[in-house]
Amino acid sequence: MFSLLDAFLNRLSKWVLLGLSLLLCTAISAGDYYSGAELSFSIFYLFPVAIAAWYAGAGIGNGVAFLSAGVWLWAEVSPIEPDAAWLQSRWQTLTGVAGITIGFIALASLYRIVSLRGGGARIARELGANPLPPDTGDPLRRRLRNVVEEMAIASGVPVPEIYVLEQEGGINAFAAGYLPEDAVVAVTRGALEQLDREELQGVIGHEFSHILNGDMRLNVRMLGPLFGITIVGLLGRTLLRNLRLQRSFGSSRKSSGALPVVLVAAGLVIVGWVGVTAARMIKAGVSRQREYLADASAVQFTRDPDGIAGALKKIAVYSDASYLNVETEEVSHMLFGSGENVSMFATHPPLNKRIQRIDQSFAPEDLVQLAASLQRKARTEAERAARDEISATQGGGGL
Repeated sequence: MFSLLDAFLNRLSKWVLLGLSLLLCTAISAGDYYSGAELSFSIFYLFPVAIAAWYAGAGIGNGVAFLSAGVWLWAEVSPIEPDAAWLQSRWQTLTGVAGITIGFIALASLYRIVSLRGGGARIARELGANPLPPDTGDPLRRRLRNVVEEMAIASGVPVPEIYVLEQEGGINAFAAGYLPEDAVVAVTRGALEQLDREELQGVIGHEFSHILNGDMRLNVRMLGPLFGITIVGLLGRTLLRNLRLQRSFGSSRKSSGALPVVLVAAGLVIVGWVGVTAARMIKAGVSRQREYLADASAVQFTRDPDGIAGALKKIAVYSDASYLNVETEEVSHMLFGSGENVSMFATHPPLNKRIQRIDQSFAPEDLVQLAASLQRKARTEAERAARDEISATQGGGGL
C-alpha cells in the first residue's frame, strides 16, 4: 500500500511543486524589479529551477523543487544581504560541508568495496537471483546450463556459477565477479521464457565476452564509488518520502520542525543527483564501446549473428523490454540491456545501432513485422492451450 501511495504522490506532486517553485521565483524577481533591487541574486534562483525542470520527469524532481522553494524562502527572509562579500565570508563553511560530503561518500564507497569481497555471487543475490541447481529438471533451466557450458568451451573460460532472476520478466542478463574463477552469470526468467536457444546462446556469449576481456572486473570495481555517490541521494529521497507519508496520514508533528529536515533532505538529493549524473557519464563512456565489442564476440563464439540480433530485436518489441523491477542505478553498466528507461547518458548504445552492427540489412521497420509475428504466435499458443484445457476437461467429465 505504501509503495502505491508513494507512486501516486510522485505523479501528483512533481509538477505541482515545480509550478509553485516557478511561480515563487517569478514573484520574487518581480518584487525585486519594482522595488529597484538588483536582479543578480534573483537570476541565481533560476539555476535550481532549471535543474528541477530538466529532471522533473523523475521522482527526484520533487526533492529539487523542495530545495528550490527552500532556497528562495531563506534568501528572502534572511537579514543577511547575499552579496559577494557575504559569499566570500562563508567559504570556510562551504568547504567544511564539502569535506564532510566527500568523507561520507568515501566511507560509503569503502563499505561497499569491502562488502563485495564475496564476488559475483554476492551481487547476484543482492539483485534477488537464485543459484541454478546442477540437477535441475526444468527444461528451460536445463537448456540454460547446457548453453553456459557450451559458451565456456567456445570462449576458453571456466564454467561460471549460474543464477536465475526468477522475479524478472524482462529479457536481461549480466556477468559479475573479479576473476573468471569466481564469476557468475545471471539470467532473468523472461530471457529463459521468451528467447529460443540460438538467441539465448547470443546473450550468454555476450556475457562471456565481458568475462574474457576483463570488463566484468572493471564493472565490479566501479560499484564501490557508484554506491558512495548514490547513497547520498538515496538518503535524501528516503527522508522526503517519509515526510510526505507522515503529512499524508495527518502526522501531528509541527511543520516548523520538519522544514530543516526537508531542506537537509533536498540538499542530499541535489548532491546525490549531481554525483549520479557524473557517474552516468563515466559509465556511458566506459561501457558503450565495450557493449559493441561484446556483441561482436558473441557472434564469434556462437558463429551465428542471428542469435544475438534476434535477442536484441525481441527486447525492442516486447513491452517488458530489458527493464528490471529492482533498483538498477548501481549495476546498470553490467547488464546485457538497459535496466531502466534512461535517455540521457544511457550506459548502452541504442538497440537499433547494436542490431545494425550485427545485421547490416536490418531496418527499424522490421521491428513492426516482428512484433506482429510475435503477437500471432502468442495468440496461436494461447488458443492451443485453451483447446487442450477444454479437451482435458471434457475427457475428465466423460470418465
